[in-house]
Amino acid sequence: MARVVITGSADGLGRETAQSLLDQGHDVILHARDAARLEVVRPMLDRGAGAVTGDLSDLNQVRSVADQVSRLGHVDAVIHNAGVYGGRLVLPVNVVAPYLLTVLLPGVPRLVYLSSGMHRGGDPSLSQQDWAGDKPGSYSDSKLFVTALALAIARLRPEVASNAVDPGWVPTKMGGAGAPDDLQLGHLTQEWLATSDEPEARSSGGYWFHRRRQPPHAAAQEVQFQDRLIATLEAVTGESFGP
Repeated sequence: MARVVITGSADGLGRETAQSLLDQGHDVILHARDAARLEVVRPMLDRGAGAVTGDLSDLNQVRSVADQVSRLGHVDAVIHNAGVYGGRLVLPVNVVAPYLLTVLLPGVPRLVYLSSGMHRGGDPSLSQQDWAGDKPGSYSDSKLFVTALALAIARLRPEVASNAVDPGWVPTKMGGAGAPDDLQLGHLTQEWLATSDEPEARSSGGYWFHRRRQPPHAAAQEVQFQDRLIATLEAVTGESFGP
């Protein structure tokens, strides 16, 4: 069985993923913004799930989350599920936090980053982005960037299985009650990539939708764009991705 960290697991797809993995017998580490939010998932905690807390829009709290995870011991996979749809925290939560956690948790063999079909409408311009979160950001841009991040890590860290997943437009708090896609299918792919021993699940550098590879936005696959994104995030966080 695997030990899996899931960011943003107090509700939505993160909670569904955590519940499913726990039911399968995996060791799950939940994440919530604060201790009060963890009370929502008290039944999973009572069943033995671990927990870490921290606001992913705050760099210091992201560092604290990484430290909490490190103190819990070896981790087999991180599912970077946490995200916001609109407002000024879009880039800090959807892009900066996954990058910083990846840097601060080296050696995790499987990384899964939640993307969206909306990433195809993202603008690959990096210089005009407000990475500090002082102004509203674009959800589509953020998902293009995190998709490129997943593919960059696959290229730069061949020992790591790094993939991006489009869960579909599912009926969660973010997606809305009228979302047309299947909620269960919305979390099965990231579970599979994080825990399965099937050769395809252990591959890297994919953009997945319902366990099928799909072509992502062309910019996400461009080495120069990936390198510019990594350099930008290094400058934003003060943490180097390394050679």
